[in-house]
Amino acid sequence: MKFSAQEEYGLRCLVAVATAGHDGSLTIPEISKLEGLTPSHVAKLMSVLRKAGYVKSTRGQSGGYCLNIVPDAILIVNVLESLGGRLYGTGFCERHSGIHPECVHEGDCIVQPLWIRVQAAVTNCLQGLTLGDLLEGRLDAPPVVFYDKPERHTAVSHR
Repeated sequence: MKFSAQEEYGLRCLVAVATAGHDGSLTIPEISKLEGLTPSHVAKLMSVLRKAGYVKSTRGQSGGYCLNIVPDAILIVNVLESLGGRLYGTGFCERHSGIHPECVHEGDCIVQPLWIRVQAAVTNCLQGLTLGDLLEGRLDAPPVVFYDKPERHTAVSHR
């Protein structure tokens, strides 16, 4: 499973703006330099975040982007949904219908419960986590363990 670059970079841009403090702001070139992103990409991400209400922009010499909401009131799950949508939600089946206008498994899908379960797990994991939690280091991340693929055993015929 992957999260999109838009979600990763958008969240990083929001964190950068938040670290500027209550009275601080950052311009697109400043965010671009801090995050190693092109100014045009940062502009696109900041537009999404502004339309979602997380940041506000100010024009002029001392202008830039600042938070529009206190960090403890910004839910990470909502930010990610604003930036990229849900993993599974309304319209999922229509977007994955293949060559037909409707999914051939409409009403009889064996895979749909899996996507519902994955979405529920992600939502549950992110539930209640705020931008303030990220900024204050209040997240205990479990260690990431990568497993090698198990060896595939071929069936042995017994004669």
